[in-house]
Amino acid sequence: MDEKKLDEILKVPSLKDMVSQPPHYNNGSVECIDYIRQQLGPHYPGYLEGNVIKYVHRYKLKNSNIEDLRKARWYLSKLIEYYEDL
Repeated sequence: MDEKKLDEILKVPSLKDMVSQPPHYNNGSVECIDYIRQQLGPHYPGYLEGNVIKYVHRYKLKNSNIEDLRKARWYLSKLIEYYEDL
């Protein structure tokens, strides 16, 4: 059996899905990042920047280094979007 078919059977999310839409963050009608933005208000950019720093800092320390770099990029893109929408 090929890997793609096995993933489909086991319903294993792709690496991209685990970065941009992990299933444990999309449970319910409001996505977690939207709730965090609403709760933090003007402090939201600091939250995004902190996550960029966290993932860039620790990517070398983990076996899933590519995933952490993608997470850093995801938070950076959210930070850019935030400032573009001002």
